[in-house]
Amino acid sequence: MIARAYTVAFEGVDARLVEVQCATSPGMPAFSIVGLPDKAVSEARDRVRASLSALSIALPSKKITVNLSPADLPKEGSHFDLPIALALLAALDVIPHDKIAETVALGELSLDGTLVPVLGALPAAMAAASENKALICPNACGPEAAWVDAAAVYAPRSLAEALRHFTGQAPLAPAEPGEVANLPAGRDFADVKGQEKAKRALEIAATGRHHVLMVGTPGSGKSMLAARLPGILPPLSPSEALETSMIHSLAGLLSEGGINRARPFREPHHTASMAAIVGGGRGAKPGEISLAHNGILFMDEFPEYPRAVLETLRQPVETGEVVVARANAHVRYPCRFMLVAAANPCKCGYLPDPNRACARVPVCGEEYMSRISGPMMDRFDLRIDVPPVAFCDLDLPQSGDTSAAIAARVAAGRAVQTARFAGTDMRVNADLEGSALEDTATPDAEGKDLLLKVAERFGLSARGYHRVLRVARTIADLDGSGDVRKPHVAEAVGYRLALAKDV
Repeated sequence: MIARAYTVAFEGVDARLVEVQCATSPGMPAFSIVGLPDKAVSEARDRVRASLSALSIALPSKKITVNLSPADLPKEGSHFDLPIALALLAALDVIPHDKIAETVALGELSLDGTLVPVLGALPAAMAAASENKALICPNACGPEAAWVDAAAVYAPRSLAEALRHFTGQAPLAPAEPGEVANLPAGRDFADVKGQEKAKRALEIAATGRHHVLMVGTPGSGKSMLAARLPGILPPLSPSEALETSMIHSLAGLLSEGGINRARPFREPHHTASMAAIVGGGRGAKPGEISLAHNGILFMDEFPEYPRAVLETLRQPVETGEVVVARANAHVRYPCRFMLVAAANPCKCGYLPDPNRACARVPVCGEEYMSRISGPMMDRFDLRIDVPPVAFCDLDLPQSGDTSAAIAARVAAGRAVQTARFAGTDMRVNADLEGSALEDTATPDAEGKDLLLKVAERFGLSARGYHRVLRVARTIADLDGSGDVRKPHVAEAVGYRLALAKDV
């Protein structure tokens, strides 16, 4: 009789159900695993054999065949150990077949039968819930998987505990969700002296999830401003937290099963490879843009990134998802992030200062900024010039609003957008397109006249035109206005053309 257990194989953030079939037949004693396993899965037979030996369970003198169905789906990872062991125990009539068939299992076995934590418990729990099955996983993965309350999650410490659970000798209690990670005490915008225009631009960007480019001399405060941006963003909603945590689960970034409600803030170094930024490598793992999903991707020294890396950002920034295509993998990851880029105006960094600039001014500035292609530059909604702050101003008392005050305005603006987009796939103004953009962000007669003049004078692209409308809509939301008026359009245009040569 064939025993059947269930586990999952990962395709991006999706977990596909895999049926683990185990059969024993007369013949030379052997233990084979088929169904396109990788090396880690093939080695499971030795770990399973040692774990059963630790439980004083002897394998029969028969041919044991384990099939992982569907057979054409690549199976990777050590989490197949536990389902293979359970299917084998069911084939030996040690545990009931029906109970195994109602459970999705994943976990790595040590040689003494202890269950070792694995990646992807949260997506596995989602897959189990969709199939109306329970999930059994290592104890360390239980708090993470238990966040999916639609599935019963059991988290034994060893194969022996799992065995006693299925036989009814010592049923396990359902696992409890991990603690929500406390929001760290962020840095305060009040610490930033001056830079009021930049603060205003970041407030607008945070409200509508618009992409920002900051250009300024070294030490002008670009990184300082970006580091304080997470402190004004609203916490993740439950659905957003689950989306983000599923990606972080695959990357092994969830600590002790706790789901963080703070928005991700990723800041890769400019020497990062394309696979690190976009995703890829062995198994097509998520990159920084996906780890920043529903949060911020801060790229300091933006022109210093390899040109190929910058160009690969164009499509994810526009669509909010990335397809990582490799010879052995083709996976899709969500990546709706807010891109915050910082750059020096030139190679030496002191283009505006005649006393410190190099001899190649202004040619060096044009050459340096040309590393950012026109299509990539066109995707930035707000472009901010960050002037240097005089050292004598550093002794002045704190000025401007605190992060708490700015966060309250951002939260109010986000609440307006949440009500506006209820029942749709859109969440913020940056998602507006097509008829929804026309219905929501069309300015009044004066605003439209101004926008048409600007578009004609500066040659705005269709993308640039629509991005100005989205930013104007966000400014109107912050202003508490139901209509987009001329002052809102004028401010949005000012940020769009801040770094234009003709201004």
